[in-house]
Amino acid sequence: MDYVSTRGTAPPLDFAGVTLAGLAPDGGLYVPREWPRFTPDEIAALAGLPYARLAQRIMQPFVGDSIAPERLLALCETAYGRFAHAAVTPLVQLDERNWLLELFHGPTLAFKDVALQLLGLLFEELLTQGDAPLTIVGATSGDTGSAAIDAVAGRENVEIFMLHPKGRVSDVQRRQMTTVLAPNVHNIAVEGASFDDCQAMVKRMFGDPAVTARLRLSAVNSINWARLMAQVVYYFAAALQLGAPRRKVAFSVPTGNFGDVFAGYVAARMGLPIERLIVATNVNDILHRALTTGDYSAGSVEPTIAPSMDIQVSSNFERLLFDLGGRDGIALAAQMKGFEASRAMQLTNAQREGAAGLFASARAEAGDMAQAMRWASEACGQTIDPHTACGLHAAHAQTDLDPAVPVVTLATAHPAKFRDAVERATGQRPPLPARVGDLFKREERMIELPGDYSAMVDYVTAHAVARS
Repeated sequence: MDYVSTRGTAPPLDFAGVTLAGLAPDGGLYVPREWPRFTPDEIAALAGLPYARLAQRIMQPFVGDSIAPERLLALCETAYGRFAHAAVTPLVQLDERNWLLELFHGPTLAFKDVALQLLGLLFEELLTQGDAPLTIVGATSGDTGSAAIDAVAGRENVEIFMLHPKGRVSDVQRRQMTTVLAPNVHNIAVEGASFDDCQAMVKRMFGDPAVTARLRLSAVNSINWARLMAQVVYYFAAALQLGAPRRKVAFSVPTGNFGDVFAGYVAARMGLPIERLIVATNVNDILHRALTTGDYSAGSVEPTIAPSMDIQVSSNFERLLFDLGGRDGIALAAQMKGFEASRAMQLTNAQREGAAGLFASARAEAGDMAQAMRWASEACGQTIDPHTACGLHAAHAQTDLDPAVPVVTLATAHPAKFRDAVERATGQRPPLPARVGDLFKREERMIELPGDYSAMVDYVTAHAVARS
C-alpha cells in the first residue's frame, strides 16, 4: 500500500514511512493511494471476531508488507490487552434507537488510547527495522497528550515533547500527562496559547529544515495516518454488533480536529454501510459552518466545558477535501495555502456536494451539553462527559433520519475526566476509576514556555537526541 500527500508533491511512502514521518514534507497529510474495499460477504465474515483479530483484519490492507499479519496481530493483542473491558470498545444501549460506543476503557480513559496504545508499539516495531532515534512532537487539547505519553513512556530510542495550552485542559487531563516522570517524556505548558497555536508550532517544526536536519521527527497527533487507521476498527466493531452489513448504522461523533469522524468516512469508503456521519461540535463550530454553508473560516477559540473540542483549525478536514475534490493535490495545496494566509476559505461545489451525501452536523451550546448529560443520567442511568454530550445532542437533532437506523454516539472520554462539568449538570460527581485513583497525589513535572516558536525549537533541540 502506497501513501500520497494531500498536497500532491511529496514522494509516495509505504506504511512504515508514513507512520514514522507523520506530516508530509510538502505540508500535506498522507492518505492511501486507494481505499481498500470489503464486500458485504467479507464484512459479514468479520462478525464475532475478538477485537484484536478484527483490528488486524481491518488494518492489514493499509499496513501491507511493512508488518507481517501474525506480527500485526500480536501487536494488537498487546495493545488491547491493556484495556479494562473485554470488548475493548463496548456498546451500551440508551433507548430503542440510541447507543453509546464507549471508547474510554484504555489506560488514560479517552478514545485516543485505542489508536495510541497501538501506535507506541508500531513505533517500537518499525524502529527495529530502520534508523533511530525518533523525536515525537505533538500538541494536545487534553486527551492526545496523556494517551501518547502513556504509550511511549520509557521506550528506547523515542523522546516525546507534548505541548498543551496552559490553563485550557482539565486538571485530570493535565495530571495524566505531567505525573508521568519517565526521562523520555517532556511536558510543555504553553503560556497564552490555544490548541490551534500549539498545533501551528508543531506543524511549523515539521516544515523547518533547521529542525528536520537535526532531528528525526514524527507525530502522534491525528495528522499521523496510523492514528486514523486504528480508529477505523471500532466503526466496524459497532456496526457489526448492530447488524451490518445487512443493516445501516449512523454515527454521531464529537469532533474537534476531524480525525475521529474521518476514520468513519474511511470505514464507509471501505464498504461499511454507514447511513450518516454526524459531526458534533461545540461553539467552536468551524466544521458545522463548513458543512452547512461552505464557509470554512477560523475565528477565535472560545473556551468551553468540552475543551478537547475547542479548536478552530481542523487538520484532518484537509484529508476529506482532498478525497472529495478528485484527489487533485495541486488544487488543494493552493486552497489550503489561501486558508493559511487568510484563515478563511469557501468549499468548492464538488466538495460540498460530496460531503452532503454522507455528513450532517450540529452545534451544541453549554446548555445543550448540560441538557444531554442530564437526559443520559435521568432517562438512561448513564453518566457521560461534555464531549459525549455534544455527540448525543447532535444525534437527537437528526429528526429526518429513518427511525429504523440505529444511531451510535461515540463516548470519547470517561466522565471522571470532566467531573466538575458533569457535577454541575447532573448533581453527581463521577469518581476516578481505581487505576487512577491516586492521580492527585502524584508528583507533577512540566515546563512552562511562552508561545514563541524560537523558544520552543530551542527547548526541543536542546533536549532531544540528534540524528546520528
